[in-house]
Amino acid sequence: MKKTFILGLLALVVTSSFAQNAQEVLATAQKANAYFMAKYADPTTPTFVKKIRPSNLWTRAVYYEGLMDLYSIDSNQKYIDYTDTWANFHKWGPRNGVKTTDADDQCCGQTYIDRYVQTGKKNKFMIENMIKNMDLQIASGRLNYWTWIDAIQMAMPLYAKMYKVTGDRKYMDYAMKAYRWSRNECGDGLFNTKTGLWYRDADYVPPYKEADGNDCYWSRGDGWVYAALVRVMKELDPKDPYYKELKKDFVAMSTGILKCQREDGFWNVSLVSPTTFGGKELTGTALFLYGMSWGIQKGFLKAKLYRPAADKAWNALEKDCVHTDGFLGWVQGTGKDPSAGQPLSYTKVPDFEDYGTGCFLLGATEYYKLLISSK
Repeated sequence: MKKTFILGLLALVVTSSFAQNAQEVLATAQKANAYFMAKYADPTTPTFVKKIRPSNLWTRAVYYEGLMDLYSIDSNQKYIDYTDTWANFHKWGPRNGVKTTDADDQCCGQTYIDRYVQTGKKNKFMIENMIKNMDLQIASGRLNYWTWIDAIQMAMPLYAKMYKVTGDRKYMDYAMKAYRWSRNECGDGLFNTKTGLWYRDADYVPPYKEADGNDCYWSRGDGWVYAALVRVMKELDPKDPYYKELKKDFVAMSTGILKCQREDGFWNVSLVSPTTFGGKELTGTALFLYGMSWGIQKGFLKAKLYRPAADKAWNALEKDCVHTDGFLGWVQGTGKDPSAGQPLSYTKVPDFEDYGTGCFLLGATEYYKLLISSK
């Protein structure tokens, strides 16, 4: 009787601890988001980094991906009002119009579809422009648009979401063909199946080497693909053959990514070449946390191996990146490889703040869900 009571008490303490930790994670995510929404109070205002860009560009679109994830655990109407003001201003269309084939222009459509679903699929205008855009791209017959791995995150989940809401298989078929082209053919294949890591684009496929002789694998670039695999699989039936194909790549990536984690919980900007561009960095770390947290929950990744990695990643992000006012440090600026935006620091403001917040919210939200599921 005494033993049973003690075990029950321990279980209660563990459950309470998980709940407390989860609430702390949520509070930190809310703080980072509140900082961003206060600083960029009008979501329709164009960005100005060397030139004017409309606020539905990819950097802002990634922020809204994170905001939609945050809304899934914190149903604050302010998030929806902020999102709809932005989407309405841009007429629920891609940057640069419906004829664009640039994945960066299309990324905003992911949030449009999310809002379409959240409103009960009653407001078709929310997705009509994206349908026109995607149908035009499919009709082109070209598959070789995604020449850089960031594009897989910007556009592939959009096609998966459109397939989910319309039931039209052509969207998912096209996405998989385009993905396979990037994976296997672009630059002789951007995915290194031996390491489980991706080259950012054809410019970095061997014989390209970093200064220390190692291959170049960019943390955020690999993070984009890792997150994309999760976001696409979330839209598919686990029995779908595409799901099984993507799961295989996800597990292979997880193995490769785990090997690269630093002792302090971060991942270096240059994953296997720290002497070239090492150092802690938020966006890649947050995206890896996002993927690992989801993979553990699905049972695809062994908790014994990956849970400590996820815990270390969150502790690093929360302890070393989040300022008391919610500003996020150690965010690498825009670019295409580990050298971009260097040097990084705790206080440096990157050229764009929005995608860093989006990545952080994705990682924090999925880690919160992992903690809740571990009760």
